[in-house]
Amino acid sequence: EPYVPERARQTAAAHAGNFMFNREKQAEYLQGLMGQKPIALSPYDAELFGHWWFEGPQWLEFLFRKIYYDQKAIKTITPMEYLERQPRNQVVTPSMSSWGYNGYMEVWLNGANDWIYRHLHKAAERMIALTNERPGAEGLERRMLNQMARELLLAQSSDWAFIMKTGTHTSYAVKRTKDHLERFTNLWSKITQNNMDLEYLETIESIDNLFPSIDYRSYATVQ
Repeated sequence: EPYVPERARQTAAAHAGNFMFNREKQAEYLQGLMGQKPIALSPYDAELFGHWWFEGPQWLEFLFRKIYYDQKAIKTITPMEYLERQPRNQVVTPSMSSWGYNGYMEVWLNGANDWIYRHLHKAAERMIALTNERPGAEGLERRMLNQMARELLLAQSSDWAFIMKTGTHTSYAVKRTKDHLERFTNLWSKITQNNMDLEYLETIESIDNLFPSIDYRSYATVQ
């Protein structure tokens, strides 16, 4: 069947309207239960709106335009903005779910990749503990802690577990996971031993330098 761009665009517009309609009903239902304005968190992999779905960018444009112009029940907001406007909230633990196959985590947690999680959990525990111990780090120590946060986020990337499951480039995914965990652990060891190694830090910073404004204190335990 030939691809007809205009027909695809019309379908994207219809799908955006349907999505918005369901969010309106969801917000209406939840507000009745909660007694306050609810929030629906919608995190998605950006690639889902790109090479996996050619009309994805158009769908996003239609959705935001429709939310702004076509209704008054819902609006876009960030989690931080919501907390500022609705500071009283119940603390909950979300159920494990995903956009993946069967709506659960079986793509990211299975026999092909389950070995990574004990290491990721240990690294996260160390990140939190070290942040709580050193909330006011400055200079080189602060840079090392920020780099630890970068390495942890990179090690936690869901792409590695996904690739291990699909088997497309398994050795690469395993190597990336191990490399980031190794760099994280080396930094942790140096900091805990008060060995502020500038040369080592600069080498890692030159390799993994995303999130230039990252702040390790985001891992501090909220009192």
